[in-house]
Amino acid sequence: MAKKKYDYLIVGSGLYGATFAYEKSRIGKKCLVIEKRAHIGGNVYTEEIEGINVHKYGAHIFHTSNKEVWEYINQFAAFNNFVNTPMAVYKDEIYNLPFNMNTFSKMWNIKTPNEAKKIIDNQKKELNISEPQNLEEQALKLVGTDIYKKLIKEYTEKQWGRDCKDLPAFIIRRLPLRFTYDNNYFNDTYQGIPIGGYTKIIENMLKNSDVLLNTDYFDFIKDNEGIADKILFTGPIDAFFNYKFGPLEYRSVRFENKLLEKENFQGNAVVNYTSKDVPYTRIIEHKHFEFGTQDKTYISYEYPCEWKLGIEPYYPINDEKNNALLSKYTELAKNTKNVFFGGRLGLYKYLDMDKVLESALNLSKSVD
Repeated sequence: MAKKKYDYLIVGSGLYGATFAYEKSRIGKKCLVIEKRAHIGGNVYTEEIEGINVHKYGAHIFHTSNKEVWEYINQFAAFNNFVNTPMAVYKDEIYNLPFNMNTFSKMWNIKTPNEAKKIIDNQKKELNISEPQNLEEQALKLVGTDIYKKLIKEYTEKQWGRDCKDLPAFIIRRLPLRFTYDNNYFNDTYQGIPIGGYTKIIENMLKNSDVLLNTDYFDFIKDNEGIADKILFTGPIDAFFNYKFGPLEYRSVRFENKLLEKENFQGNAVVNYTSKDVPYTRIIEHKHFEFGTQDKTYISYEYPCEWKLGIEPYYPINDEKNNALLSKYTELAKNTKNVFFGGRLGLYKYLDMDKVLESALNLSKSVD
């Protein structure tokens, strides 16, 4: 395979790289996709365990209001009608997310939107925050004291590993409050989970491309320079340039997985744990994404952790320092002939899956 000549070398077999490969191979371009992991799919990879499609790198729920994107992804797999309705546990209390009338009713024992609005407005007035200087002030200005203390503060500090007073306000610019009894987390028109898991989608996208697994780009290219006319790189943009200006920063996640000899563990796909005395941020029960009826269940605990070179990067920290660093790498990328960057790591930007598809499709249309 390595002796062949390709139009494109695509580094990474996640949703971005696979979409690009599909579009290019569809019009006759020869694509070689290399993947450092032992499987395709990047972070959307799902693995079947005891008949349950497990989201190995965290929950992935496809949602979009873009009809073209929805129709595009549905050509690769049929989707079910899963609706994301996460729960939040604070000590011995449980609440619905996102913040809606079910949340407010449980928190304050009230029934009507006017009652909820009055409580929140009174709390906000007492705080008298005009220009928020940090995440804590921003959140308090948006939702008041009670919601912040029980459902935001400690969860956010676990997620980011920093006090809310030390985090920039922009991280939480928008915290929607819904004054309806609606637990649907997303406002998008289309939502669901691919029946049979995401890996099937990636397999269908890559069926006309050559694929090499367990292949690190930097080792591979030493012996295969010139194997392709152009490169799409979906790994970390700073790694491509050998961290010339220093590494960009991320938060990472550690997963602890358990197969349980019971039908149902928590009764919901996603349950967040918002208090600091619980070390993990949430538990995922994978069978509920596909309305599973198996005798067993599979759960994943998610533990946020500090990132360092050598461990998997998950969440870009798009603060002022890292964005300034990113601009330097972006300028280098612009001046690197026949190399394109995409995806969460290549763009250093957290992207929902529909936005990943849009971005990959736009790039595929803009380059030969």
